[in-house]
Amino acid sequence: MKETKMSRYALPLAALLALASCDGAAIIKAGTPDPDLTTELPPGTTNPTASRGIKRYEAETTDGSGYAQDFTYNAAADTFTVDNLAFDGDNTYTRLTALGALNPGPFRVYEGPASTPDSVTGAAIPQFLHRAILGTSTSGEVEFAIVRTGSYVNYGFGGFVYSRKGKVTLPLPSTGQARFEGDYLALRDFTGRSGIEYATGDMTVDIDFADFNDGRAVKGSVSNRKVYDVNGTDITAQVVAGMQDTFDNPAISVLPTLVFAVGPGHVDNAGEIAGDLASHVRNGDGQDELYESGNYYALLSGEGVDEVVGIIVVTAEDARYKNVTVRETGGFILTRP
Repeated sequence: MKETKMSRYALPLAALLALASCDGAAIIKAGTPDPDLTTELPPGTTNPTASRGIKRYEAETTDGSGYAQDFTYNAAADTFTVDNLAFDGDNTYTRLTALGALNPGPFRVYEGPASTPDSVTGAAIPQFLHRAILGTSTSGEVEFAIVRTGSYVNYGFGGFVYSRKGKVTLPLPSTGQARFEGDYLALRDFTGRSGIEYATGDMTVDIDFADFNDGRAVKGSVSNRKVYDVNGTDITAQVVAGMQDTFDNPAISVLPTLVFAVGPGHVDNAGEIAGDLASHVRNGDGQDELYESGNYYALLSGEGVDEVVGIIVVTAEDARYKNVTVRETGGFILTRP
């Protein structure tokens, strides 16, 4: 059984209790907050403002993250082009339409070619396994794209991008709160083994525009999560069985919910959102253990703050295997219900 870990991820009730225990009166600063986000944003648009579009993409790292560049969608052909990834044919990905639950709402899944011809002899050259997710809102104002590969023992090369085309008009603090709901779709890749998987979930995000005074509060969750293999077969039961063994708790029956950490400094005046999130699992001793952890990044969009687009990246020790880490990179587009 894993050693129990202390978690710094506070659920909303814990945050309320912590605030209630503070001594003295709060000092309220007048004026509109212009907070610094507590989580570093991915690279992209410099000097962002609420009055224009913003684009952000995965930072390039030595493990292959951030190598995918120039994501382009061809609506007429329903194809998706990604630059800067080796052994993905001519960079053109075709739509996968027979995946059922993996095409919810505004999302579409694409695959790289299985082979490409030798440029001289025409002989078939096997290509690496690449999968991509594209999400575009009904309004067309926000979108995201994710590409990962399953052909490396480690994560391999890929990337993500998310953007809004226009502006956002943030509510005044007196307007209170807003709720957003929608679907979540992710690609899962690994260190310690090859392969690629998908994940789905139901997502909500709530924003308190009145508080905190230094960055507005955000809470959110991804629930009802399921995992699918590369062919779209539901393998959630296999993942749950691995968790039962790892955490010595046969009562585990579902994947844990990803929960946003709540605190100040999660929304700035450009309409950008960022923070950390995690999931926890109850072990056989009745204690909660940290399972997954990572970050979320998002953008608010619309004159009425109508949409949220963003990316989640979390990692965990894969409960099904020894010495394997799973990384889940998911995208979401949420609207007001």
